Amino acid sequence: MKNYIPLHVHSHYSLLDGLSKPEQIANRCNKIGVNSCAITDHGSISGAVQMYSALKAKNIKPILGCELYLAFNDSCIKTKENIKLTHFLVLAKNLEGWKNLIKIVSTSNSEENYYRKPRLSIDKLKELVTGKNLISFCGHMGSYLPDLIEQHPDNYKKHCLNFIDEMKDIFGKENFFLESQLMDKEYMPKQIELSDIMRDLSSLSNTKVLATPDAHYAEQEDAIDQRILLCNNIKTTLTNINKKIINEESVPFDCFFKSDKYYILSPEEMNELHKEEEIENTQLVDSMCEEYDILNKPLLPPFRCPNGQNPDEYLRQLCRNGWKEKIANNIPKEKHEMYTDRIKKELEVLQGADLSSYFLIVSDIVNHVRSNGWLPGPGRGSAAGCLVSYLIGITSIDPIQYGLIFERFYNSGRNTEGRVSMPDIDVDVPINKRENIISYIRQRYGSDKVSQMITFNTMKGRGALKEVLRVYGNISFDEMNQITKFIPDEAKIADELQEMKADHGEASIIRWALENNADKLKDWCHISQDGKNRLSGPLAKRFEQAIRLEGTKSNQSKHAAGVVISSHNLSDICPMIYDTKNKTTIAGMEMQDLESIGIIKFDILGVAMLDKVMSISDILLNGE
Repeated sequence: MKNYIPLHVHSHYSLLDGLSKPEQIANRCNKIGVNSCAITDHGSISGAVQMYSALKAKNIKPILGCELYLAFNDSCIKTKENIKLTHFLVLAKNLEGWKNLIKIVSTSNSEENYYRKPRLSIDKLKELVTGKNLISFCGHMGSYLPDLIEQHPDNYKKHCLNFIDEMKDIFGKENFFLESQLMDKEYMPKQIELSDIMRDLSSLSNTKVLATPDAHYAEQEDAIDQRILLCNNIKTTLTNINKKIINEESVPFDCFFKSDKYYILSPEEMNELHKEEEIENTQLVDSMCEEYDILNKPLLPPFRCPNGQNPDEYLRQLCRNGWKEKIANNIPKEKHEMYTDRIKKELEVLQGADLSSYFLIVSDIVNHVRSNGWLPGPGRGSAAGCLVSYLIGITSIDPIQYGLIFERFYNSGRNTEGRVSMPDIDVDVPINKRENIISYIRQRYGSDKVSQMITFNTMKGRGALKEVLRVYGNISFDEMNQITKFIPDEAKIADELQEMKADHGEASIIRWALENNADKLKDWCHISQDGKNRLSGPLAKRFEQAIRLEGTKSNQSKHAAGVVISSHNLSDICPMIYDTKNKTTIAGMEMQDLESIGIIKFDILGVAMLDKVMSISDILLNGE
C-alpha cells in the first residue's frame, strides 16, 4: 500500500461549506497516519495560521494553499453574464510561494475584481504568479477543466490541452498536475468518466495525475453536521431538501446531501480507488513543498522620537514627566518608594520584551484625541493596572491607589522563545470621532501599513441549537424559543467556560446549560446518570449535534474595534479581504493570527457615552 497526502482539504474557513476546525483536521490526519496535509479553503487563506499551528502541534507538515475562484472572462466585468465561476487549486511550495499566494488572494479581493466572491481571470492570474514557487492542479468536478469539457463537448481535447499548456507556462512545467477524484464514484458515476478523461489528457500532454479527496469535513460521520451548515447557507430545511431529492428536483450542493464521502479518506481507502502512480504523485507534490515558518515576531513600526532618542529612552522620559505631574507633588513622600519600585519593575518587563514602541504608539493616539479637544476614556480592563500607562497619559487611573495588579495586565511569563505576546490596551473614543482618529493613524504610519481587520462570527450555544432545530423543521418557533431561552449568552458564563475548558480540554455553552439548568431542560434533553454522561431525552440527538457545531465559523465581518499597524506593507504579509458592507479592503485574518505573523492590533473603541459627555460639556461651556 502506498501512503498518500491529502492535498484538497477544506476547513470551516470555507464558510457554511467546510465544517471542520483545524484541530479536527489535524486529529484526523494523525489518526490515519499521514505526515503532511494541505489546506485549500474556497477563495480564502484566512485560516492558514490556525491550520499551520494545529498541524505543527501534531508533527504534521502543513502545505498552505487555496482553492481560487476563476472567472471565464475578465474579472473586472461585473454583470450577470459574467457571474459564473470555476475552481482552481494552488499550493505554496515555499515561503516565497506563500507570499505570492497572499498577493493573489488579496488581488482577487480587490474592489475591481470582487463580485459576489473573490475572483480572478486567467490573464490576471498570469500577471500575479512570480517565479516557480507555486504548484497548481485542476480536474475535479466544478474546476476549470471539467467546465471546459462541458462547454466544448465536441472538441474539448483541443481546449483542455491549450489550457494545460497555458498553466504550465504560468506555473512551470513541473508545477502543474491533473487531478482525479473518485471518493464519491458510487453516488456520482461522472467522477469515473472524468478521471478517465484526466488520464487521457495526461498521456496527450505528458502531465502527471494526482489523487485527491474533496474533504469538506474530517470524519465520515461528520457529514450530517455539514448539512446543517449547507441548509443555513441556502436558507432551507432538510425536509425541503429531501422532498426535492425524492422528486428529482435540482438541489444546491446536492452531492453533500446525497453522500457522506467528502471526508479525509484514509490511505487504505485511497489506494482502493486510485492507481498507484496517482497516489505516488501526492507524495511527489509533498516533496516539492518545503517546510517554512509563516509566524513572526512583532513587526512594530518605528516610532519617531524627538531629540534623537530611541523608544526606550523616550518612554522613560515620558514616565519622568508623568512622575513630576502626577506623583511628585500629589502623593505623600513616604509612598514614593512604592511607586518607584513599581515603575522600575514595569519598565524592566516591558522594555525587556521590546514593547516601548507599542506604548508610545498608544500614547500618541490618546494624545491626538486630547489635542483635538475630544474626550478619551479613562482606561478599562487590566490596562488600568499599569503604572506606565498612567504616567504617560494612556489611562487616568492610578493603579497603586486602587490596588490594581500589573501582572494581571502583562507579565514576561506570557512570552516564549522567539514569540512575544502583545499587551492589550483598549482606547475608548467618541463614536463620531473614531474615523477621524483612524485617519490620523493611517496618515502617521502609512495607509499601506494600517487597516481595520476581519472577524469571524461563530455558531454559539443558543444560536447553534436554534439552527439545528430549524433545519430539522419539526419544532415550532415558540417551542424553539422556549427551549433555547435556558441557554445563556457566552459573556454571562465566560469564567465558567474557561474552567470547563481547563478541566475537560473544551467548553460548550449548551453542555454548561444542561449541567446547570438541568431542571428547566429535562423535558427535552438531560445528562444520563449512568456514569457515562451521555445525553438522553427526545431531543438528545439535536443537542448533541448543536454541541458539535459550537465554535464553527458561520460568516465574516469587520471587527468593531480592531485597527492593525505594521512596519511592513500589510498586503505583503497578510491577505487583504474585501469588506462588502463598507466597500473597502481590510486585513483578512483574525486578531490572534495577525499577532502570530507579527501584525499588531490596537483596539480603538467608539463609546457613545463619551459623545454624550462631550455634548453636555459643550452645552455647559457655551451656556446653551
